[in-house]
This record gives sequence, structure tokens and C-alpha cells, in this order.
Amino acid sequence: MEQLLQAFPGPLPLEAMYGKLAFYLVALVVGIAFGYSLEIGGFGKSTKLAAQFYFTDMTVFKVMFMGIIVAMVLVFGSSALVWLDYNRVFVNPTYLWPGMVGGLIMGVGFVIGGFCPGTSLVALATLKKDGIAFVAGLTVGIFTFGENIDALFSDFWNSSNYGRFTLGDLFGVPLGVLVFSIVVMALLLFWLVEYVEDQVNGQKERFKNRKQKLSGAAILIFVAALVMIKGQPTVEQKWEWMAETEQSRIDSREVQIAPAEMLEFIDNDLVRTVLIDVRNESDFNLFHIIDAQHVSLTEIGAKAEKEYLHTPVNTLFIVMSNDEQSATEAWKLMRAQSIENVYILEHGINGWLDTFNDLVIESDPLAGNTPVPMDDRLAQEDEVLHYSFEAALGSNYAVADPVIHDHEFEFIPKVKMKVKKASGGG
Repeated sequence: MEQLLQAFPGPLPLEAMYGKLAFYLVALVVGIAFGYSLEIGGFGKSTKLAAQFYFTDMTVFKVMFMGIIVAMVLVFGSSALVWLDYNRVFVNPTYLWPGMVGGLIMGVGFVIGGFCPGTSLVALATLKKDGIAFVAGLTVGIFTFGENIDALFSDFWNSSNYGRFTLGDLFGVPLGVLVFSIVVMALLLFWLVEYVEDQVNGQKERFKNRKQKLSGAAILIFVAALVMIKGQPTVEQKWEWMAETEQSRIDSREVQIAPAEMLEFIDNDLVRTVLIDVRNESDFNLFHIIDAQHVSLTEIGAKAEKEYLHTPVNTLFIVMSNDEQSATEAWKLMRAQSIENVYILEHGINGWLDTFNDLVIESDPLAGNTPVPMDDRLAQEDEVLHYSFEAALGSNYAVADPVIHDHEFEFIPKVKMKVKKASGGG
């Protein structure tokens, strides 16, 4: 079991493990089971679903909210135990105003039609006339919106994009504290809606099955408290979990790419290459490769989680330092945050200058401000820039953006682009 979890620290790639047919069969079985559960729970009846808006039957609210908090406790509990990598779990990006307007429209449609999109399919499967009519209208609405979105709704549809924005980001509190707070709030709301039901219907439903309800609430609170106490794993703890497999890639030189290979990808329009320079600011200002962004080691973990995790699937990350030591640490931090397609510039900036500096001088003998190699003694030290520069010109050196068309480089290609497993899909 432990080996399986180490191999797949996120949602299991069933299609890759068992093939496409098995993946579809699993999806079919889960879908049928879910639909059957909804049907026997009465969710295929429009009258039962619409009743929640009149406070006469709050079953939908209680079931859906219970599903949310149970899933939340299981997800973050598994994440706390490092059984699941939360960064690989897809979270819908937040489009604030389109989401609010869309939610309002859906709510109005829910009241009028008595179904949400999911429950309408359950009604359709049981050949209920109102379900058939609802799905027909839903289908027409989907195609009408899809055909007119670019012309009429594009700007609004894509506005107020906050990306992967969660309640933890909003309130700035540890996820464990948030999980515990939401569980307590949900249980209080369950009591409140049952009280409202009793007042509206003149019943005392909240007193039924009291022992079972209290037992379930106690278990949820206990587990949520454990999640809060345990806390979510740090970047360092995540790396420890994957170190055995990932360190071997470093040791076997699988992730250190030659400067010539990096140059090819910089010039490749089909790949979005992100160059990350983790050196100190003075060395970066002295010289850096064109379009490289300066990110310190203390910043890279947070930047990886907030920005790099949500880049397009064709993004290639290349980290660099003067040699490889600091770049390797940055690589570990990014891999611990589940960033795919991360590589290290072989021998860093020194390797880049060793490869291209003389060639740039040969192609343009009159080029000024040319880096000059320093003595061999200094060149033996790690993370020390082995070249001297006349001025801090950053990327305004010819070797920062070498244009060498007539020279063929020999190197072992190492870049293998991987598709993101979960965080960029949905």
C-alpha cells in the first residue's frame, strides 16, 4: 500500500493503469450508483427539490452540504497524512461576478423547473415528463449560450478571474482551522434548517433519530479536530515523501539539461519556456539570460503554489543558478509543489557562458562589454560566477540572447513534456 501511495501521491490515473475501457467502466459504475442513490433519495422528483426553497423539505440542502463537508474532511485528512497531494486536485478557477450571476440564474431555474442539471438527468433516466422537458430546455440553453458567448458574453464571462482561489486564501487561516470551523458551522446549520422545517410544517423532525445524529456529529467534529491538530504538510515534508524517487532523477542527471537544449526550447514557439533565476540579486543584475525572472529560494515555494501550478500544459520550467546547487534546491521545492516539466540548467550560468561566450565573440568580434573568464582557482568554487563583467547590464549582453544559426551543438536531449495530472483540468 505504501509503495502504491508513493507512486501515485494524488488522484489515481486509472486510464494509465488499466486502459481507457476500464476507466470508462469505472466511471459508468460510479455514475449509475450515484444516480440510483439520488433516485431512491427522492432527488428525481421536482416537487421534493423545489420544496427546499419553501422551507418545507430541506433534504437537498442537508444531503449536499453533508457530502461537501465529508469530502472536505477526507480530502484534507488524506492530505495531512500525505496520502493525497492536494495540489493535484482540480479546483475550479474563481470568476467572481460571472459566478454570482450564473448562480442566480441557476437558482431561479431550480425554483421554476424543480431540478438542477444533475437531478434532471436522474428524472430523465426514469422517463419523468418534467425531467425530459427540463433536459430539453437545458440542452437548448447550452448550445445557445455556446454559440453566442464570443459575440455577446466573452468579456463578462472571463472577468474577475481569481484563479484557484479558496476560503483559505480569502481568510488567510490554516486549512485545518478552516476545515474544523466549516464542520461546526455546517452542523449548526443542520440544526437550524430542521428547526425551520418543524416551524413551517408543525412537526418535530429534529428530535427523530437524535442518538444517531449526535453520534455522527461527534465523529465529524472529532475527525475535523484531528485534521486541525495534524495540520497540512509543509513543502519540506512533501519533499521527504517523494525524495526517494525524485532524488534518483537528480543523481542520474535526468533533469539537468544542456545549455544548447535550453536555447532550442527558448526559440520554440510551441513551448512556453519559463526561465527562473534563483541567484542573489547582485549576480542577477550583473548578468542574466534574456527573459529570465528573478525569484529567490525563499519565494519560490509560494510562487510555485500560487502561479506556476496554474500555467498552461505546454509550459516548461528551467531553474538556474551560477552552478547547480541552488537551482537543485529550487527544483526540489517546485517538485514538492507538484510542478511538472521542471528542469535544471546544466552547470548553471557558468555553463551557459562556457558554451556560448566564445561563439558570440567569434560571430561578432566587435561586440563590446564581453564577459571575461576569471582565474581557475575561483572557478573551482560552487555557486560563484566564473566570469567578470564591465558593468551590471543584466540581459544587455550579446551572450544573454545568443543568435548562433550556423553552429551545431551535440547534447543528449532530456526534456520530456508531461501532461498535468489534475490541477489544470476539470
